[in-house]
Amino acid sequence: MKEKIRIASGQGFWGDLQTAPIDQVRKGDIDYMMLDYLAEVTMSILQKQKLKDPKLGYAKDLIPLFDEILPDIVQKGIKVITNGGGVNPLACRDAIFEVAKKHQIKNLKIGVVFGDDILGKIDSLAEKNIFLDNMETGEKLSSVRIDVISANVYFGAKPIVEALQQGAQIVITGRTTDTGLTLAPMMYEFGWAWNDWNKIASGTVAGHILECGGQASGGNFTGDWKSVPDLANIGFPIAEAFPDGKFIITKHEGTGGLVSSATVKEQLLYEIGNPRNYITPDCVADFTSIHLEDVGENRVEVAQVKGREATDSYKVSMAYFDGYTAFSTLTYAWPDALAKAQKADEILRARLKILGLEFDEIKTEFLGYNSCFGPLAKNADALNEVVMRIGVRGKDKAAIERFGREIAPLILTGPPSVTGFAGGRPKPSDVIAYWPALIPKSAVTPNVEVRSI
Repeated sequence: MKEKIRIASGQGFWGDLQTAPIDQVRKGDIDYMMLDYLAEVTMSILQKQKLKDPKLGYAKDLIPLFDEILPDIVQKGIKVITNGGGVNPLACRDAIFEVAKKHQIKNLKIGVVFGDDILGKIDSLAEKNIFLDNMETGEKLSSVRIDVISANVYFGAKPIVEALQQGAQIVITGRTTDTGLTLAPMMYEFGWAWNDWNKIASGTVAGHILECGGQASGGNFTGDWKSVPDLANIGFPIAEAFPDGKFIITKHEGTGGLVSSATVKEQLLYEIGNPRNYITPDCVADFTSIHLEDVGENRVEVAQVKGREATDSYKVSMAYFDGYTAFSTLTYAWPDALAKAQKADEILRARLKILGLEFDEIKTEFLGYNSCFGPLAKNADALNEVVMRIGVRGKDKAAIERFGREIAPLILTGPPSVTGFAGGRPKPSDVIAYWPALIPKSAVTPNVEVRSI
């Protein structure tokens, strides 16, 4: 058993800082790097790509990244775990194998975790009395008319551990929990039991801290953000983990950003709901038990994490088509910028009503005045300009298109001093809505496949 392992965060979402994983590999020692690419809406985007091209459906950013760092990770023995496989992890593996051939790399083992995509199994599950009802609203899937375009089960760390046990240096998954990407190396290296809930909870908390990349090392920091040094060269966080469950959050020396108890606390509060009941496929973690201590420059120790037995369900992330939307903006200049923008909004809404156009929702924001602060916005008289941003949402595509043709006429038939018309005539865009559900763990089994080149 190793005395400790260093797990680096390389990406916090699809589209994150491209240089971050390269820096993690080259600017210091690490044993593992986790790359988190997926969000709920990402799966539907990837599913659409796969429908157009069966070879797609994964985070394509992974391919140029591995083209850059694959020789480094092979030479240094770094293991990489990513959920960037999206809805087509096998195709992602094959693309990385092509990169390996380009660099004449041999004996590379890649593990793939799949089986999370249950889009084609919804009807057969219902026949077995497994209904994917909305876990938040209680709505029954069978009673609503929705066009489901993606349905993916959140697997945990177990199948990743299985791939590591089979010798995989790179593990590519579909919809795996963000926390599982970090927990899995700890389970594998330290041999923790799958019912050692406190240690599993500790690894889960480590994963929660790493999952958003630079947000735990000074990025998006709402504390004393002005004092965070050199964000242009921010170092992404690293979890230095120990067999007893403790770990230290740090970053490579010589990189920018900040790791402190304050930056770590902010990340701990990110998307947790009930802090005593943070549910994952691997355990239920109690965030109120966490003890933080600054133990050196850019070093925060995390300890005393408590956990409880995992539930008997997986979460299912489903997305469905829910109509169309369109947005447009007009900029009004001083004097009386806000009054002009508000009058333009009033005129536009009246014209839409005269045309008999109906929408599920119509919303107006006055950027520079209330778009961030809403009803708390004050002192409108001091504004030099206001951007009126208006959007509509509905099922009638023709109505959404007609809305788009009513924006430009306001320039010459509404209040004066329009100084900008952004983006031309707005076009309808698909609205992708979210449907969360639960499924018994007994109803779905992850598949693990490890191959070498």
